Amino acid sequence: MSHPVNLQATLRGTSPFVVRSGVASRLRCLAVAVTMGLGTSLAWAQTEEYANVNRLLRSGQLAEALAKADQYLVGKARDPQMRFLKGVILTESGKTQDAIATFSKLTEDFPELPEPYNNLAVLYASQSQFDKARAALEMAIRTNPSYATAHENLGDVYAKLASQAYSKALQLDGTNPAVAPKLSLIRNLFAADTRSGAAASVAAAPASAPVAAKPASPAPVAAVTKPASPAAAMAAPAAPAVAPDAQREVEAAVRTWAGAWSSKDMNGYLGAYDGSFVPPGGQARKAWESDRRARIEPRTRIGVDVSDLVVTVNADKATARFRQDYTSDTLNVTSRKTLDLVKSGNRWLIVRESTGS
Repeated sequence: MSHPVNLQATLRGTSPFVVRSGVASRLRCLAVAVTMGLGTSLAWAQTEEYANVNRLLRSGQLAEALAKADQYLVGKARDPQMRFLKGVILTESGKTQDAIATFSKLTEDFPELPEPYNNLAVLYASQSQFDKARAALEMAIRTNPSYATAHENLGDVYAKLASQAYSKALQLDGTNPAVAPKLSLIRNLFAADTRSGAAASVAAAPASAPVAAKPASPAPVAAVTKPASPAAAMAAPAAPAVAPDAQREVEAAVRTWAGAWSSKDMNGYLGAYDGSFVPPGGQARKAWESDRRARIEPRTRIGVDVSDLVVTVNADKATARFRQDYTSDTLNVTSRKTLDLVKSGNRWLIVRESTGS
């Protein structure tokens, strides 16, 4: 009996499983979380198996966790959740080549999942195989163009590749005055990020953090800084008051969008996007719409549940951050989603969409 894939991604660096080697320390590695309620007694038994392995991994009993995972996979060799979890265990155990083999096979068997490509890229980066890391991240983005974590990681990989190219140029022509400042700029970028990243990792992964940490909470409203002078304070405009009605309208727009997606109402779904919407990854709007139809219409069933919805409104612009639980006949995925919207007439329409923020 087969079950849909259910990988819950822990995004934006909240996972404790981050490979720390050079540029790889900046790349976000994902962990797997177990979700309950797949609907059958067999599914409940499976989620208990996942939970047992998670508990062992969380407590640092890596050998025991790996043994449990292998024992489970004897009878369910294709199970993507346990295979993904095994890849995390191997990564934490320092068995990099075995982890690479595990995630590579997952990308072959489940090419629609972006998470294994991302973790594969982190492992390649830890070995300074940046071309392979780039290729894996590009596949993750091709699979899910709104995958913010993969976009960020790809930027870091490109920066490292640029650093290597500038270093080589400097070796070949040390008299070129344009190269050294560029190389210094990139090195300073990584140095600054390493310092800030170390502080962030301490805050994001407390001692009691589970294997797959809770997705990052929406960023708090920035504190108002003290003006540089009394004149500046007098000139500063007052922040516009947020009308409760506007917040309710945005919330309703988000839930209507999710409902249209769930019911495969393509006119309603695509109509929720403003004419100025630019698809993630620079994809052309027409190609994006065709791709969305190809992904949505053939599904037997789709469910898109929105929870933990937080809306901020500023005049005719708004941002909605929430947890999205997507289920279909082939896939279950939970992630953080952000929608930027604008007021167009009496409707709020989406102008930007990103995952993992």
